[in-house]
Amino acid sequence: MSTITAEALSATTLLRFATAGSVDDGKSTLVGRLLHDSKSVLVDQLEAVERASASRGQEAPDLALLTDGLRAEREQGITIDVAYRYFATPRRRFILADTPGHVQYTRNMVTGASTAELTVVLVDARNGVVEQTRRHAAIAALLRVPHVVLAVNKMDLVGYEERVFAAIAEEFTAYATELGVPEVTAIPISALAGDNVVEASARMDWYGGPTVLEHLETVPVSHDLAHCHARLPVQYVIRPQTAELPDYRGYAGQIASGTFRVGEEVTVLPSGRTSTIAGIDLLGEPVDVAWTTQSVTVLLADDVDVSRGDLIVPSKDAPATTQDVEATVCHVADQPLTVGHRVLLKHGTRTVKAIVKDIPSRLTLADLSLHPHPGTLAANDIGRVKIRTAEPLPVDSYADSRRTGSFILIDPADGTTLTAGMVGESFAAPEPVAEADDDGWDF
Repeated sequence: MSTITAEALSATTLLRFATAGSVDDGKSTLVGRLLHDSKSVLVDQLEAVERASASRGQEAPDLALLTDGLRAEREQGITIDVAYRYFATPRRRFILADTPGHVQYTRNMVTGASTAELTVVLVDARNGVVEQTRRHAAIAALLRVPHVVLAVNKMDLVGYEERVFAAIAEEFTAYATELGVPEVTAIPISALAGDNVVEASARMDWYGGPTVLEHLETVPVSHDLAHCHARLPVQYVIRPQTAELPDYRGYAGQIASGTFRVGEEVTVLPSGRTSTIAGIDLLGEPVDVAWTTQSVTVLLADDVDVSRGDLIVPSKDAPATTQDVEATVCHVADQPLTVGHRVLLKHGTRTVKAIVKDIPSRLTLADLSLHPHPGTLAANDIGRVKIRTAEPLPVDSYADSRRTGSFILIDPADGTTLTAGMVGESFAAPEPVAEADDDGWDF
């Protein structure tokens, strides 16, 4: 395994990315090849894969076994759950979510891509763009994943033909652009043979772009959430009531976005009460400033009623509270979501009772048309919903905040997750298309 110093790791950036695609498109093989060829696999891991492959009568190591860890996955040769892998190169650190391809496991793809800055969508070069490819593209667009890589896999099975790759890339890019995906990078690969995964392929000299790893290492990544709307969902109220700290009252949680400072005026939502930050404790030590992803305890100057589920925000940048939430959702449960469905809505650390008032439309993946008022959403359907909550919620638009603009719907009977929701507009506006020439032809 390659040796990377602690100093080098601290200087590199972090990229969270997910893989997606239809079943048997080669996602796990791609991930295994990526780990193997970048020398991110320990010797004992590789030996275990070699033994498992030999026991199945395979001559070469099956690199998909590096990520397919469940017994059912190995027996069936498929991915069932999201497999997370952590690896690094001298240029960047990575957190990878290898998601399943089966339609019934689409919910896992939503989970894996919800925090990703990049999604790799695989397509089998023999099959081209299929319905599950379009579904994954739509989910990536809904989740506002800023970078999408189209990896056209199994090019070795189509003779490394450029025309096959070009046709698939053109179809997918046109579809993704219509969804509002800001950037698509198409790369022809063979995960099994290693072409254009880590090393450039001599068998596809017609392709002059980056390999998958080169693109992952160089794609611009912005983690500057410190300048976004500041939001602190309260997870726990700390009151030691000891002799040393008789009056200590702190509000603990992980900062979802933005920056908080001592002396700043804040508002507690949904109550609307205001106060000033008197102190911030980080890892048991007082600090003047805290920012996104840090877990902190905030102390307020006034004796304000704050409890788990409340949201602390700057008074000058507070979101509106509402009991009527309109959102785009991906339904992930086997039981359908219907108008009149009574659910629990979990937003941040707050869970409230709610009812589905309307389902205005369902997305048709084939042509991106909207089926009006379907009345129900089945498993893996994407649609618009209107929800009425029993209590006001301080929600942001998902376009402004992926953390405080998202929610899940839960079955109150058994706690099953029903639906993942994104508040506000469904897809980003597509890039403007150049106007046609006066004679009607557009080149």
